[in-house]
This record gives sequence, C-alpha cells and structure tokens, in this order.
Amino acid sequence: MSSILALFQDYTFQTVALGSTLLGLISGVLGSFAVLRKQSLLGDGVSHSSLPGVVMAFVLLGSKNTEVLLLGALVSGLLATLLIVGIVRHTRVKFDSALALVMSVFFGLGLILLTYVQKIPNSNQAGLKRFIFGQASTLLKRDIDLMMICGLVLLILILLFWKEFKLVTFDSDFAQSLGFSPKKLNLLLSFMMVLAIIIGLQTVGVILMSAMLITPAVAARQWTNRLWVMVTLSALFGAVSSVAGTAVSSLVPKLPTGPAIVVCVSAIVVVSVLFAPGRGILHRLYRRRKNRILYKLEGSVPDGSAT
Repeated sequence: MSSILALFQDYTFQTVALGSTLLGLISGVLGSFAVLRKQSLLGDGVSHSSLPGVVMAFVLLGSKNTEVLLLGALVSGLLATLLIVGIVRHTRVKFDSALALVMSVFFGLGLILLTYVQKIPNSNQAGLKRFIFGQASTLLKRDIDLMMICGLVLLILILLFWKEFKLVTFDSDFAQSLGFSPKKLNLLLSFMMVLAIIIGLQTVGVILMSAMLITPAVAARQWTNRLWVMVTLSALFGAVSSVAGTAVSSLVPKLPTGPAIVVCVSAIVVVSVLFAPGRGILHRLYRRRKNRILYKLEGSVPDGSAT
C-alpha cells in the first residue's frame, strides 16, 4: 500500500498519468462517434498513415521537437483521410478497401523512410521509433500542455456541434433536410478524430492508438442506448484504464505503458460484454433461460376452458 501511495506522489508518474488520462478521455469522447458511424477502422488507418509525416518532418526540418513531429503526423493523417474520402466518393471502391489501401501504402512508406533515416550518418534519428510503439515515459510538461489545449478545443467543438453531430450520426438524410451539410460535418468529425489520434501517438504509438479510440466506446455501448450517456461512460472508461495502465506499468519493471493501458481497457470491454444489462452475454442467457422456463410452465398448466 505504501508503494502505491509513493507512486502517486512521484512527479514522473503524475505527468505520465495526466497525459494518459487526457488521451483516454479525448479518445473516449470521439471514439463514440466513430463506433456509431461504423468507421471504427478509420482510427487504425489514420494512426498508421501518420508515420511518414513524422519521419518527413524530421528529414525536412531536422528537429525532434514533439510539436514539429506531431505537425508532420497531422499533415500526413489529414492527407490519408482526404484520400480515403476521395476514393470512396469518386470510385466504386468501398470504405474498408480504400482504408486498407491507403493505410498499407502510407505505413509502408513510413517504414521505408525510417529505414533510410537510420542509415544516414550522424542524423540523430534516435527517438523516432517511439511513435511506432509509443513511449509514455518520455512525456514532458509541454507535451501535457499541448494535449490539454488540443483536448479543450476538441471538447468545445463537441459541445458546440452536439446536435449537428448527433443528427448526422444517426440520420444524415434528415440532417440534410434541415439544412445541414452532412459532408462538411463528416469532414469536421474526421478532422477532430485525426487530431485526437495525433496527440496520442507519443503515448501509445501508431499501432495501438486505434484501440484507445475504439475500445472505450465499444465498452460504453453495451451499457446504454443514449448518446450522452455513452459518451460520458466512454470518456470515463478511457480515463480510468489510462490511470490503471500507467500504475501497473510503473509497478511492474520493464512493462510498457501503452500496452498496459490497452489491456486494462480491454478488460473493461470483456466485463461489459459479459455482464452489461440488456446486451451482456450472461444477461441474455439468463433471460433466455427464464423465458424457456416460463414457456414450459405455461405449457404444463391445464386449459380450464376444455372442461
């Protein structure tokens, strides 16, 4: 117990935990819209597509500042998103096929560029690989400030366009009949998800970022049919699992923070899928068995009208 109390008083742990919590909260909010719009894989595609932007920002500007690298990742992620939308809109290629195509091309290009940079003598490229698997322990106060600013902007946009996002998520045709532009709203939501993904790359990396975006929302969806409740629960699940994963990685030697957070939030999904009322597997089995027993009891009762 004393070790846990000492851990929460450690400045490094507080910094990493705060950054991870902000990431879990932001990812949970925006991931809810991604799940409901059936675009869960968009986070995976954008996170993988951001890798060449990170490396190109380092090559062109020669700087390893987090802000510079994340700016490159943002440009690359937005370009990938626009390519996916353009392919779906102007060709007969489906969304999942377009996403797989763009994601594989961009991620492959990023790996090629990363290999090239590593072969340049005295290029000082050390640290770029942290964006592949994540390295939350490298988070600094300025990184936390950047995450707080971006997260505040995203939450304000969610509050300002709550009704519009709700309409376009559940019934885009009705939203269009009211004078809203589903295309513009979808692009705005996609841009917001890209920004949320980019600010989380340093914490969990391009490979696991999609799990941070989608998993809390999947767990929250099992408990409710109301959007605001789902968004709140998803943000809560993301924040709690981030703190728990950070604590576990700090207590267990050589355990990376990103995977620990993903395992914690995955455990929440398992509990939700099994025990959530209404949608939970065990609850449905219990209800089915109860209905079967009632049906047998009703069938065994003699019909009084026949006498």
